[in-house]
Amino acid sequence: MTKETYANLLNELTLTAEKNNYILPETYNMYKIKRGLRNENGTGVKVGLTQVGCIQGYELDGKEKKAVEGELFYRGIKLTEIVKGFQEQKRYGFEECVYLLLFGELPTQNKLDEFNEMLDEWRTLPLHFTENMILRIPSKDIMNKLQRSILVLYSHDETPDETSVQNLLLQSMKLIARFPTIISYGYQAKAHYFDKKSLYIHAPQKGIGTAENILFMTRQDNKYTKTEAEILDLCLVIHAEHGGGNNSAFATHVVSSSGTDTYSAIASAVGALKGPKHGGANIKVREMILDIKENASNWKDRGVLKDYLLKILNKEVFNGEGLIYGMGHAVYTKSDPRAELLKEKAYELAVEKDTLEEYNLYKNIEELTIEIFKELKGEDTIICSNVDLYSGFVYEMLNIPQELYTPLFAAARVPGWCAHRIEQIVSDKKILRPAYEVVNIGNDYMPMHKR
Repeated sequence: MTKETYANLLNELTLTAEKNNYILPETYNMYKIKRGLRNENGTGVKVGLTQVGCIQGYELDGKEKKAVEGELFYRGIKLTEIVKGFQEQKRYGFEECVYLLLFGELPTQNKLDEFNEMLDEWRTLPLHFTENMILRIPSKDIMNKLQRSILVLYSHDETPDETSVQNLLLQSMKLIARFPTIISYGYQAKAHYFDKKSLYIHAPQKGIGTAENILFMTRQDNKYTKTEAEILDLCLVIHAEHGGGNNSAFATHVVSSSGTDTYSAIASAVGALKGPKHGGANIKVREMILDIKENASNWKDRGVLKDYLLKILNKEVFNGEGLIYGMGHAVYTKSDPRAELLKEKAYELAVEKDTLEEYNLYKNIEELTIEIFKELKGEDTIICSNVDLYSGFVYEMLNIPQELYTPLFAAARVPGWCAHRIEQIVSDKKILRPAYEVVNIGNDYMPMHKR
């Protein structure tokens, strides 16, 4: 078969597949299908119960949504209170949040110290894993490398399929400890083999925690400031959990309900997060910022910036999708508590890094977008910034390469995924099996000679 024949055949098959897989949008309405598992008023379809995490972004007045200030709860405790607690004591909070999510209660100092010691023991990857799995089979995409590495860890587990609570906890803690090491080494391999940079493999250090270890392992000189470590720790904390209804957590529930192993379930969650509609939003923000800087005549001028944002909304510039990334959320209405927490800490880092002009650009985008939406849709229109508006900026100030933005999200979110998996197995023994309406019953089989 020639290349031309092959290309023509592939195009023909593509058109056939597209034609036979397309369902008219109005058909969904005809059968009252809740696309995206969303109700008509935008609320999520309830499919289960959870004690792990909760998002509050609105109140229901009958069937109508009423906007309220956003709140995020970990095991019933407000995220803002958790952050205030550890920041006032001048300590990191991620490991405390991991403990809370996994075990359902806050640890004492002794329990937290013991827990940190356990995580430290498991940060190092199994013998020869780095050489055989990461360095010999590098990937341009670190999420792809992470997903494959998780599945290979199955082979290093003596009881990979056991679903006792003790074994689930042990597997979960090992994965939480190893995610930062895998993504750090995965990036170093990518940078070396694909970008022709020098290869740096730094062993994880005991006693410094997750945030510092990530900075230590991803930087050539291992150096970082206290402010840098604190803001990365905060990023991990605010991304650790976001309720059972987000795409990757729901994937964890669905796959876990089948009774499969932890590695398969968590690899599925990573696959869900890898999708640009879920885990890649801060990359979209970064791309938008670069476009504004390159094409807006004077992005420091609020009037010029406002005009350019209007052009983005009108699909005249940037990527033509008509979206201002980092603004708006499916649940939060008046405010996203994660964005508020990160914005405050981002200012501190901007002062240290002498990047206040850039910080003001993000702040102006937030304020001007709210202003524009009120002008276009009425004074009652409510829109808020979401966590992605500032997280990409923070990662940029930390000199974290863009390839690690979503993998860092995964390293932060794996405690939430593991907590949801344990909850599913302990509390709900039924396999999740929703129904789909079939719309093509009655087709006849046609003999070969009549086709």
